[in-house]
Amino acid sequence: MLVDDDASVGALLAEMLEGMGHIVCGIETTEAGAVRAALDTAPDQRPDLMIVDANLREGNGLAAVATIALTASIPSILMSGQRIPDANGKAILQKPFMYRDLVAAIERAVAAAAVRTA
Repeated sequence: MLVDDDASVGALLAEMLEGMGHIVCGIETTEAGAVRAALDTAPDQRPDLMIVDANLREGNGLAAVATIALTASIPSILMSGQRIPDANGKAILQKPFMYRDLVAAIERAVAAAAVRTA
């Protein structure tokens, strides 16, 4: 699942992820939309990974991730054009980013989630 309030960034990122073989189950633009999309589905249909812009026009990506984490353990990557001072151990994707940066962030998020569940 992608969360970004910039439609062009969301579309481009979805295209990159699909090109890597991932399925993008949704693109949300607000904190409330992200929380709803992640949690208002059966647990076996929740996203396997979230890529969330830290700064949204409506709400906050960091808050969305924190709210979702209260109920579900979904690996997440926080992305931002600004420095994120307290990411609580989340993988960070600094905008602008290259393809290899996206791959590395996904690998870090998945590895961190595997350690937490082990």
